Amino acid sequence: MIKFQVTKWLYLARQINQTTSHLTTILIATAILLLSAQNLAIASTPTGETTSKNQSTEVETDLPFGGLMPKPKHAFKDFQEYLGIETEKLIRVVLRLGERRVYLYEGDEEIASYPVAVGKPGWETPTGNFEVIQLVENPQWQNPWTGEVKEAGPNTALGLRWIGFWTDGKDAIGFHGTPTVDTIGYAASHGCVRMRNEHVVALFEKVQMGTPVVVEP
Repeated sequence: MIKFQVTKWLYLARQINQTTSHLTTILIATAILLLSAQNLAIASTPTGETTSKNQSTEVETDLPFGGLMPKPKHAFKDFQEYLGIETEKLIRVVLRLGERRVYLYEGDEEIASYPVAVGKPGWETPTGNFEVIQLVENPQWQNPWTGEVKEAGPNTALGLRWIGFWTDGKDAIGFHGTPTVDTIGYAASHGCVRMRNEHVVALFEKVQMGTPVVVEP
């Protein structure tokens, strides 16, 4: 009798657990669909794609369902916040020109900082709120005066990594490695932010497209 009762209760508990699991899945899925309605990607909208030559090209997206595609990742994150569930801490980059230093934050916690060289007088690094728009490993550099293209490498003007965050459609500004490490700590560049190769590689590993970049005086 005891064995039968235990088996019965185990069966009922399993059924309740499965039902709860199904209901939770349905609720989460419904919330994702509802919350994603405000973040719909429209077909044939140009999106940035980075090439190995530090140029941004435009690509047409071809989405199904009449061009409407929800973004479940953002919706799920919103749903987590609505339920009070802690979400991943936001990575952001803060460049302080006066300090000649860039800081990496995860939420409100500083997790790294590196010395840099910034734009010299007449070529000042722009201040304001930006975001990462280009990520290039082993970038090639084209001499703006002669047009000569240099092969990628640690001793080229762009070093081992390029993290672009500003452009006017013609020129671009970003964080990059440099062989002229003696300029770090000074206002010495044509607007870009020079870093030691090992530092820009470490920064490159932490950011992604869209990571906020704040440049302060």
